[in-house]
Amino acid sequence: MEVILLERVAKLGQMGELVRVKDGFARNFLLKRGKALRATAANRSKFDGMKAELEANNLKSKEEANKVAEKINGRNVVVLRQASETGQLFGSVSVRDIIASFEADGVTISRSQVMLDAPIKTIGKHSISIAVHPEVEVSVSVTVARSADEAERINRGEDISTRREDQDAAAEALAAAGEFFDPEAQHDDEPAETEK
Repeated sequence: MEVILLERVAKLGQMGELVRVKDGFARNFLLKRGKALRATAANRSKFDGMKAELEANNLKSKEEANKVAEKINGRNVVVLRQASETGQLFGSVSVRDIIASFEADGVTISRSQVMLDAPIKTIGKHSISIAVHPEVEVSVSVTVARSADEAERINRGEDISTRREDQDAAAEALAAAGEFFDPEAQHDDEPAETEK
């Protein structure tokens, strides 16, 4: 089905473009949400009459979106979840959890604005895009941790993939190995060099 886009649609086209899409996508998404019109002669003339108004509305909403984008660009939100020692979550962090974290910070965004391909299933710092407007996209980070203390450590850049005891034991083993393999070290069991 051919449609005329009434606004920019990601990976499809700009406002005013005539594009061919599958019938179901046109009926269930584009036409239903007012993002496009069927490409008939009557709708083409209707679009030409509406074009100036649509561009003005788009410019106004883009300005508002830029203000919101400045407020949330680069922001970091923390989501606390239970997880195993290896960092795998017991469950996952979804779009709903991210929206709730932003609402706790006083920012309201909708589900359709969060660009999350798959739920987050591991502890760590994850970068996510938020499309505030079809032409305005910002990047935020979501820190997933077991506790607030762990979230601070992740944000500082510490590696929390292993337990503290394991890290201490590994450091001790490394120090002992360095001492053992030091070629300059004198050991009791080495025979003394004899003079010739």
